[in-house]
Amino acid sequence: MLSVGQLNRRVGRLLEEGVPMLWVTGEISNFVRASSGHWYFTLKDERAAVRAVMFRGKTAMLDFVPASGDRIDVRARVTLYEPRGDYQLQVESLRRAGQGNLYEQFLAIRARLQQEGLLDASRKLPLPAFAHRVGVITSLGAAALHDVLSALTRRAPHVSIVIYPTAVQGRDAATEIMSALAQAQMRNEVDALLLVRGGGSMEDLWSFNDESLARLIAASRIPIVSGVGHETDFTIADFVADLRAPTPTAAAELVCRPRQEIINDIVGLTDRLSRHQQRMLENYSLRLDRLTGRLVSPAQKIRSDRVRVIHALRQLDSSMNTELAHKKNRVALLNQSLEHAAPQVAHARSRIAAVLARLDRAADRFMNQTQRRFERAHTQFETINPRAVLGRGYAIVYDETGRVQRDPAILQEGQALTVELEKGTQQVRVIPNRS
Repeated sequence: MLSVGQLNRRVGRLLEEGVPMLWVTGEISNFVRASSGHWYFTLKDERAAVRAVMFRGKTAMLDFVPASGDRIDVRARVTLYEPRGDYQLQVESLRRAGQGNLYEQFLAIRARLQQEGLLDASRKLPLPAFAHRVGVITSLGAAALHDVLSALTRRAPHVSIVIYPTAVQGRDAATEIMSALAQAQMRNEVDALLLVRGGGSMEDLWSFNDESLARLIAASRIPIVSGVGHETDFTIADFVADLRAPTPTAAAELVCRPRQEIINDIVGLTDRLSRHQQRMLENYSLRLDRLTGRLVSPAQKIRSDRVRVIHALRQLDSSMNTELAHKKNRVALLNQSLEHAAPQVAHARSRIAAVLARLDRAADRFMNQTQRRFERAHTQFETINPRAVLGRGYAIVYDETGRVQRDPAILQEGQALTVELEKGTQQVRVIPNRS
């Protein structure tokens, strides 16, 4: 013999073990939302009704709260409430009625597009680093448009906005959205497009699951950011777009950088450029100082060349004297040899005379050649002599440090200068140009 409690427990186990988890569709009545967070309601149709409960941990996962009169599909286990002996549905999840078929269509469309590679990250376009003009495809009356405009005005007031109005819900919404997108592609006047609308049920968002629209988005030459619904909402448009944002406001924030952030980057780059220019100026200044140290003033160059010429003349004079002394020694030796050759004195004297004549002619030729070489060297020296330029009326101007000045634009009024002329130098001062 069993007690009532034992009987109910056995029946409960039979129900739980014999009836698997299943989907049940019906209409809600007597909906109660308890303070504990649990939901209690009756699920009914034209012929029957059954009690149902959905505990708080499951209700928190839904993005909507049903009400009496709503038609829903529930996924539930069949259990027995032992104190009363009533069986009930313990609901694990629920959805609005009809969403099961829509969701199956959603999965089928996504699978086809994924198989064709339209969902691959490799084909997605990068967003522009600095967007100057942004297009918004949405309804003029949508709250999403207000959110996007507010975010762009606050975040990037420098960005221009072009609105392509369209319906975002209803039977013809997908066609209108495709028309707006095609118009944006044809006009090609924006750097990026925002496809946005607020949250809603799967039926409300279904136009964004249209396969033709998805293919048009995938083929867009302009980067598209999808911001449809809330963070938990997903549409086919989200998967084929170049970037998915959880909300319309987030889409606006993703498409453009804050103005202040751009200004900060510009200031940072300007500082880096200024430091780089300063380093370059310092390096060139060091090079200029080294090169300046290697320069020789014209006066010093003239003195050096004059010393070299005098040294060359002295070497030439010494060489001529040495050669003449050598020739004289040979003549003396020949004279001595002639004096010892008595039988041929007259002949020897005649040879000596001839040799002397040849020696005189050779000496004359040597002297003439040497004189011509000296004259050519003197002419070349005078050609490169800076003093020759001074003789034609030019002058060399030095500043207080002895540097040659070439540009009158860098001279200061009252600055002391030294002017070197052909026959001497003169101290002067700079006066302002009165012309």
